[in-house]
Amino acid sequence: MSEASDLAERTLAAAGPGEAMVSVTRERSLMMRFSRSSPTQATSVDDLTVEVAALREGHVGRAASNATDSEALQRCARTAVRLAEAAAGIAGAGDYPGFALPAPVRGHEGHDPDTAALDPEHGGKALGRAFAVARESHSEASGMWTAAEVQSAIASSSGLSVTDRVTDAFVKVVAFEPGGRSGYASQTAVAAGSLDTGEVARRAAEKATRGAHETESLPAGAYTVVMEPPAVHELLGVLASTAFNGLAHTELRGALVDRLGSRVTSPAVNLSDSPRYAGTLPRSFDAEGVPKAPLPLIQDGVAHRVVHDTRSAALAGTTSTGHALAAGGDSDGPMPTNLVLIGGGATDEQELCEPIERGIYVTRLWYTNVVRPREALFTAVTRDGTFLIEDGFVTRRLDDMRVTDSALGMLGRLEALGQRPVLVSDGELYGRRFATGSVCPPIRIGAVSFTGSAALP
Repeated sequence: MSEASDLAERTLAAAGPGEAMVSVTRERSLMMRFSRSSPTQATSVDDLTVEVAALREGHVGRAASNATDSEALQRCARTAVRLAEAAAGIAGAGDYPGFALPAPVRGHEGHDPDTAALDPEHGGKALGRAFAVARESHSEASGMWTAAEVQSAIASSSGLSVTDRVTDAFVKVVAFEPGGRSGYASQTAVAAGSLDTGEVARRAAEKATRGAHETESLPAGAYTVVMEPPAVHELLGVLASTAFNGLAHTELRGALVDRLGSRVTSPAVNLSDSPRYAGTLPRSFDAEGVPKAPLPLIQDGVAHRVVHDTRSAALAGTTSTGHALAAGGDSDGPMPTNLVLIGGGATDEQELCEPIERGIYVTRLWYTNVVRPREALFTAVTRDGTFLIEDGFVTRRLDDMRVTDSALGMLGRLEALGQRPVLVSDGELYGRRFATGSVCPPIRIGAVSFTGSAALP
C-alpha cells in the first residue's frame, strides 16, 4: 500500500460511520519562469492535500487539510459532515445518489521516473537552450518551463480504493524581436526529457522575426483560416464546456441539446475523449474514482455522447462516464480532459495554406469567453503570430484579430486537417496541479467570422 493510499484509508476511518470519500493528492513540482532571455522566478512545490467528501441525504459536504495527524484528519472529516448535514437541513433531500462502487481500473504509461526526480539542473539546461536559440535569431525569450509528479489515492465507504501516479512537463516560449513583435510556441509531454526546448524557441522566434516590421489591419469579415494546434486546443476547450458537459446538457443549457445522433460538424471531424491515446496525459480514474475509458463524442461529424460525473448521470438517468472534476461533482459540471481530434491528410500548415487566396494564419487564441453556450458561440483574440495568407503562402504580419463565432459552426466549415496531431496544453497551472491537454492537428476552416482588429499591447 502506498503512502497516499494508507493516508486515505486512515482518514476514511477517522470520518466514522456514514457515507464518505477521501481523496489524497501529493504534488511535487518545479516551475521556472524567464523573461528577456534571463531567469526570473523558480518555484518548488511539495504539497500533500487530504480532502473529505461526506454524503448526507443526497448532499455532499467537502473539507480539506494539509495536516495529516489524527486530530487534523478527524477535524477535517467532522467539518465535511457538518457541511453536508447543514445543506440537508436547509434544502431537504438532495440529488447526489451515492459514491461509486469499486470497479477495475487500467494502468497507463503516464509516469516517467526521470521526470519524477525533478532535477533543477535539467530545467536550467532547458532554459539555456532556449536562450541560445533566441540570441541566434536576434530575439529575446520569455515564458516558462515546468515539470511535476502527482500521486493520488481515493478511498470511500462504498469499498472503493484506487491509486495513480502521473508526471507531466511543459515549456512555452514567447519570443520578442527588437521591434516588439512576438511569436509563440509550446510543447507538452509526460516526460521532461521529451521536450525540445531549443526547437520550441526556434519556432517562436521564427514567428517573431517573420516579415516586415510593420503590421497591417484587416477589416471585419469572414476569412478562411489556418489554425495551429494551440488555437485548435482553445477551440476544443470551448466545446468541452458548452457541448460535452453532461450537467449543462441535462439542464438544457448545452450546445448539443436535441442534437445527439445528428450531424453537427463536418464529416471530417472525429473527436473523442481518450485517456490512453498515445501522446496524451493519461489517468486511470476521475475525481470520484470512476475508471477512465475511451468515449467517442463526435464521429464522422455526428454527435454521439456527452460526458457525465455521478451527479449529472443520475439527473440524466444514466451512469458516470468517468469525468468528475471533484468528489461529489463540480458545480460547473463534468468535462472531458483528454480530447483527441484525429488528423487528416495535409502534410503540414503550408499545405493547408495552399488553396487559400486570401486568409488568416492563427498561431493561438486568448481571452476566450463563451457568449451563448447553447450555440457554442465564443469570442477570442489571436495572439503571438497572426499573419496574412496570400495565394497559398504566409506573407505579411497582421494586427491581432477578434474572432466571434460558434465553435460547432467553425468545425462545420472545416475544410482540411493536418496529418500529425500533437499534444497541446495551456500550461498555466494554478491551485492544485491537474495537467490536461488536447491531442489535435492544425486545421483549415472556411468563413470564420472576425469582428475586427484587436490592437492589444
